[in-house]
Amino acid sequence: MESQGVPKEAEAEGDGILKIGDMQLPGRLISDASEEIMLLWAIGQPCTARQNNFVKQTSNHLKLDACGHNLSIQQSPSSMNTSGVTGGVMWDSGIVLGKFLEHAVDCDLLNLRGKKCVELGSGCGLVGCIAALLGGNAILTDMPDRLRLLAKNVEENVRELDARGSASVRELTWGEDLDSDLLNPLPDYVLGSDVVYSEAIVHDLLTTLQGLCGNHTIIFISAELRNDAVLEYFLEFALKNFSVGCVDQGIWHPHYKSRRVVIFIMAKL
Repeated sequence: MESQGVPKEAEAEGDGILKIGDMQLPGRLISDASEEIMLLWAIGQPCTARQNNFVKQTSNHLKLDACGHNLSIQQSPSSMNTSGVTGGVMWDSGIVLGKFLEHAVDCDLLNLRGKKCVELGSGCGLVGCIAALLGGNAILTDMPDRLRLLAKNVEENVRELDARGSASVRELTWGEDLDSDLLNPLPDYVLGSDVVYSEAIVHDLLTTLQGLCGNHTIIFISAELRNDAVLEYFLEFALKNFSVGCVDQGIWHPHYKSRRVVIFIMAKL
Protein backbone atom coordinates (compact mmCIF):
# COMPACT_ATOMS: atom_id res chain seq x y z
CA MET A 1 0.00 0.00 0.00
CA GLU A 2 1.29 3.44 -0.84
CA SER A 3 2.40 5.46 2.16
CA GLN A 4 0.41 8.61 2.78
CA GLY A 5 2.18 11.65 1.40
CA VAL A 6 4.90 9.60 -0.33
CA PRO A 7 4.93 9.37 -4.14
CA LYS A 8 4.26 5.91 -5.55
CA GLU A 9 7.69 6.02 -7.22
CA ALA A 10 9.43 6.37 -3.86
CA GLU A 11 8.45 4.36 -0.82
CA ALA A 12 10.17 3.27 2.35
CA GLU A 13 9.09 -0.34 2.71
CA GLY A 14 9.43 -2.72 5.63
CA ASP A 15 12.80 -3.89 6.95
CA GLY A 16 14.57 -0.77 5.70
CA ILE A 17 14.02 -1.43 1.98
CA LEU A 18 13.94 1.72 -0.11
CA LYS A 19 12.07 1.80 -3.43
CA ILE A 20 13.17 4.56 -5.81
CA GLY A 21 11.84 4.33 -9.35
CA ASP A 22 12.27 0.71 -10.44
CA MET A 23 14.99 -0.04 -7.89
CA GLN A 24 14.77 -1.53 -4.44
CA LEU A 25 17.78 -1.26 -2.13
CA PRO A 26 18.38 -1.24 1.61
CA GLY A 27 18.23 2.36 2.76
CA ARG A 28 15.95 5.12 3.94
CA LEU A 29 13.69 7.55 2.14
CA ILE A 30 14.54 11.22 2.71
CA SER A 31 11.58 13.54 3.19
CA ASP A 32 13.15 16.40 5.15
CA ALA A 33 16.56 17.92 4.40
CA SER A 34 17.34 19.18 7.89
CA GLU A 35 16.33 15.88 9.47
CA GLU A 36 18.65 14.00 7.13
CA ILE A 37 21.54 16.32 7.93
CA MET A 38 20.95 15.72 11.63
CA LEU A 39 21.06 11.96 11.07
CA LEU A 40 24.24 12.12 8.99
CA TRP A 41 26.17 14.38 11.35
CA ALA A 42 24.76 13.59 14.79
CA ILE A 43 24.64 9.83 14.39
CA GLY A 44 27.30 9.27 11.75
CA GLN A 45 29.87 11.61 13.32
CA PRO A 46 31.78 12.08 10.03
CA CYS A 47 34.30 14.51 11.53
CA THR A 48 35.66 11.76 13.76
CA ALA A 49 36.45 9.51 10.79
CA ARG A 50 39.68 9.60 8.83
CA GLN A 51 39.72 11.92 5.79
CA ASN A 52 41.10 10.77 2.42
CA ASN A 53 41.17 7.18 3.59
CA PHE A 54 41.39 5.65 0.11
CA VAL A 55 43.28 8.31 -1.85
CA LYS A 56 46.65 9.99 -1.91
CA GLN A 57 46.25 13.36 -3.59
CA THR A 58 49.97 14.15 -3.70
CA SER A 59 50.62 11.17 -5.99
CA ASN A 60 50.61 11.37 -9.80
CA HIS A 61 48.77 8.05 -10.06
CA LEU A 62 46.12 6.25 -8.04
CA LYS A 63 46.18 2.46 -8.28
CA LEU A 64 42.99 0.47 -7.71
CA ASP A 65 41.89 -3.07 -8.42
CA ALA A 66 38.36 -3.06 -9.86
CA CYS A 67 36.33 -5.34 -12.12
CA GLY A 68 39.27 -7.74 -12.48
CA HIS A 69 41.57 -4.97 -13.74
CA ASN A 70 44.48 -3.08 -12.24
CA LEU A 71 43.39 0.49 -12.84
CA SER A 72 45.89 3.32 -12.89
CA ILE A 73 44.24 6.73 -12.66
CA GLN A 74 46.48 9.67 -13.45
CA GLN A 75 46.11 12.65 -11.13
CA SER A 76 47.24 16.27 -11.36
CA PRO A 77 48.21 17.25 -7.80
CA SER A 78 49.38 20.70 -8.95
CA SER A 79 45.79 21.57 -9.92
CA MET A 80 44.90 21.72 -6.23
CA ASN A 81 46.79 25.03 -6.10
CA THR A 82 44.10 26.58 -8.31
CA SER A 83 41.12 27.87 -6.34
CA GLY A 84 37.91 25.96 -7.04
CA VAL A 85 39.58 23.18 -9.04
CA THR A 86 39.27 19.79 -7.35
CA GLY A 87 38.72 17.44 -10.28
CA GLY A 88 42.40 16.85 -10.95
CA VAL A 89 42.69 14.39 -8.04
CA MET A 90 40.58 11.58 -6.65
CA TRP A 91 38.42 11.84 -3.53
CA ASP A 92 37.09 9.11 -1.26
CA SER A 93 33.56 9.65 -2.57
CA GLY A 94 34.67 8.58 -6.06
CA ILE A 95 36.40 5.44 -4.80
CA VAL A 96 33.38 4.55 -2.65
CA LEU A 97 30.89 5.04 -5.50
CA GLY A 98 32.96 3.13 -8.04
CA LYS A 99 33.46 0.17 -5.70
CA PHE A 100 29.78 0.33 -4.69
CA LEU A 101 28.79 -0.09 -8.35
CA GLU A 102 31.14 -3.05 -8.71
CA HIS A 103 29.86 -4.70 -5.52
CA ALA A 104 26.20 -4.07 -6.39
CA VAL A 105 26.68 -5.69 -9.81
CA ASP A 106 28.50 -8.66 -8.25
CA CYS A 107 25.59 -9.09 -5.80
CA ASP A 108 22.96 -8.82 -8.57
CA LEU A 109 21.53 -5.66 -7.04
CA LEU A 110 22.39 -3.67 -10.14
CA ASN A 111 22.80 -4.41 -13.85
CA LEU A 112 24.77 -1.96 -15.99
CA ARG A 113 25.25 -4.19 -19.03
CA GLY A 114 24.11 -2.32 -22.13
CA LYS A 115 22.80 0.58 -20.03
CA LYS A 116 23.51 4.20 -20.87
CA CYS A 117 25.41 5.82 -17.99
CA VAL A 118 26.24 9.53 -17.86
CA GLU A 119 28.77 10.67 -15.28
CA LEU A 120 28.69 14.31 -14.19
CA GLY A 121 31.82 16.13 -13.04
CA SER A 122 33.92 13.10 -13.96
CA GLY A 123 37.24 14.64 -12.93
CA CYS A 124 39.81 11.84 -13.22
CA GLY A 125 37.10 9.50 -14.52
CA LEU A 126 37.31 6.52 -12.18
CA VAL A 127 33.55 6.05 -11.71
CA GLY A 128 32.80 6.24 -15.44
CA CYS A 129 35.63 3.82 -16.24
CA ILE A 130 34.26 1.31 -13.73
CA ALA A 131 30.76 1.71 -15.18
CA ALA A 132 32.17 0.84 -18.63
CA LEU A 133 34.10 -2.15 -17.30
CA LEU A 134 30.83 -3.37 -15.75
CA GLY A 135 29.13 -3.29 -19.14
CA GLY A 136 27.68 0.21 -19.26
CA ASN A 137 27.85 2.53 -22.24
CA ALA A 138 29.39 5.36 -20.25
CA ILE A 139 29.64 9.02 -21.23
CA LEU A 140 32.03 10.88 -18.95
CA THR A 141 31.53 14.65 -18.79
CA ASP A 142 33.28 17.65 -17.32
CA MET A 143 34.33 21.25 -17.94
CA PRO A 144 36.47 21.97 -21.04
CA ASP A 145 39.72 22.49 -19.12
CA ARG A 146 39.45 19.06 -17.47
CA LEU A 147 38.84 16.91 -20.53
CA ARG A 148 42.47 16.19 -21.41
CA LEU A 149 43.23 14.35 -18.17
CA LEU A 150 39.83 12.66 -18.29
CA ALA A 151 40.33 11.41 -21.85
CA LYS A 152 43.81 10.09 -21.00
CA ASN A 153 42.47 8.04 -18.10
CA VAL A 154 39.67 6.61 -20.22
CA GLU A 155 42.15 5.63 -22.93
CA GLU A 156 44.51 4.00 -20.43
CA ASN A 157 41.90 2.12 -18.38
CA VAL A 158 39.05 1.20 -20.72
CA ARG A 159 40.38 -0.82 -23.61
CA GLU A 160 37.97 -2.22 -26.17
CA LEU A 161 39.07 -5.83 -25.70
CA ASP A 162 38.88 -5.67 -21.90
CA ALA A 163 35.70 -3.68 -21.31
CA ARG A 164 32.23 -5.15 -21.39
CA GLY A 165 30.86 -1.74 -22.30
CA SER A 166 32.21 1.50 -23.73
CA ALA A 167 33.43 4.89 -22.54
CA SER A 168 33.54 8.27 -24.25
CA VAL A 169 34.28 11.81 -23.08
CA ARG A 170 32.10 14.88 -23.61
CA GLU A 171 32.21 18.50 -22.55
CA LEU A 172 29.36 19.52 -20.28
CA THR A 173 28.80 22.69 -18.26
CA TRP A 174 25.97 22.32 -15.76
CA GLY A 175 22.94 24.49 -16.38
CA GLU A 176 23.61 24.82 -20.13
CA ASP A 177 21.76 23.12 -22.98
CA LEU A 178 22.40 19.39 -23.27
CA ASP A 179 23.81 17.83 -26.44
CA SER A 180 21.60 15.39 -28.32
CA ASP A 181 23.89 12.42 -27.66
CA LEU A 182 23.21 12.86 -23.94
CA LEU A 183 19.47 13.05 -24.43
CA ASN A 184 18.72 10.53 -27.18
CA PRO A 185 18.08 8.19 -25.55
CA LEU A 186 17.91 9.51 -22.01
CA PRO A 187 20.34 7.80 -19.63
CA ASP A 188 19.44 4.74 -17.62
CA TYR A 189 21.83 5.92 -14.91
CA VAL A 190 23.37 9.27 -13.98
CA LEU A 191 26.42 9.10 -11.72
CA GLY A 192 28.25 11.75 -9.75
CA SER A 193 30.86 11.83 -7.00
CA ASP A 194 31.85 14.91 -5.03
CA VAL A 195 29.57 17.07 -7.18
CA VAL A 196 27.87 18.79 -4.20
CA TYR A 197 30.60 21.11 -2.99
CA SER A 198 29.14 24.64 -3.13
CA GLU A 199 25.74 26.30 -2.84
CA ALA A 200 26.58 28.28 -5.99
CA ILE A 201 26.46 25.18 -8.21
CA VAL A 202 23.37 23.50 -6.75
CA HIS A 203 20.75 25.01 -9.08
CA ASP A 204 22.80 24.39 -12.24
CA LEU A 205 23.51 20.83 -11.13
CA LEU A 206 19.83 20.13 -10.45
CA THR A 207 18.82 21.74 -13.76
CA THR A 208 21.18 19.38 -15.57
CA LEU A 209 19.92 16.39 -13.60
CA GLN A 210 16.32 17.25 -14.49
CA GLY A 211 17.23 17.55 -18.16
CA LEU A 212 18.97 14.17 -18.19
CA CYS A 213 16.31 12.21 -16.33
CA GLY A 214 13.41 10.34 -17.83
CA ASN A 215 10.87 8.24 -15.96
CA HIS A 216 13.25 5.28 -15.86
CA THR A 217 16.48 7.13 -14.97
CA ILE A 218 18.20 6.37 -11.67
CA ILE A 219 20.76 8.77 -10.17
CA PHE A 220 23.56 7.77 -7.80
CA ILE A 221 25.42 10.62 -6.12
CA SER A 222 28.16 10.10 -3.55
CA ALA A 223 28.97 13.12 -1.43
CA GLU A 224 31.80 13.96 0.95
CA LEU A 225 30.42 15.04 4.33
CA ARG A 226 32.36 18.29 4.71
CA ASN A 227 29.80 21.09 4.94
CA ASP A 228 26.37 20.39 6.41
CA ALA A 229 24.91 23.69 5.14
CA VAL A 230 25.84 22.98 1.50
CA LEU A 231 24.45 19.45 1.60
CA GLU A 232 21.24 20.57 3.30
CA TYR A 233 20.81 23.25 0.63
CA PHE A 234 21.21 20.61 -2.09
CA LEU A 235 18.72 18.21 -0.49
CA GLU A 236 16.19 20.95 0.16
CA PHE A 237 15.99 21.83 -3.53
CA ALA A 238 16.44 18.28 -4.82
CA LEU A 239 13.37 17.14 -2.87
CA LYS A 240 11.19 19.55 -4.84
CA ASN A 241 11.59 17.54 -8.05
CA PHE A 242 13.19 14.21 -7.10
CA SER A 243 12.58 11.25 -4.85
CA VAL A 244 15.73 10.97 -2.75
CA GLY A 245 17.00 8.11 -0.62
CA CYS A 246 20.14 7.28 1.32
CA VAL A 247 21.74 3.93 0.44
CA ASP A 248 22.52 1.74 3.44
CA GLN A 249 26.26 1.17 3.97
CA GLY A 250 25.51 -2.51 4.45
CA ILE A 251 25.45 -2.97 0.67
CA TRP A 252 28.55 -0.89 -0.06
CA HIS A 253 31.75 -2.72 -0.92
CA PRO A 254 32.87 -4.19 2.42
CA HIS A 255 36.40 -2.76 2.12
CA TYR A 256 35.37 0.69 0.87
CA LYS A 257 33.16 2.29 3.50
CA SER A 258 33.56 5.65 5.18
CA ARG A 259 31.49 7.68 7.64
CA ARG A 260 32.70 10.74 5.73
CA VAL A 261 30.81 9.66 2.58
CA VAL A 262 27.12 9.20 1.79
CA ILE A 263 25.51 7.67 -1.30
CA PHE A 264 22.19 9.10 -2.42
CA ILE A 265 19.84 7.45 -4.90
CA MET A 266 17.42 9.73 -6.77
CA ALA A 267 14.68 9.57 -9.39
CA LYS A 268 12.42 12.18 -10.94
CA LEU A 269 9.05 12.66 -9.23
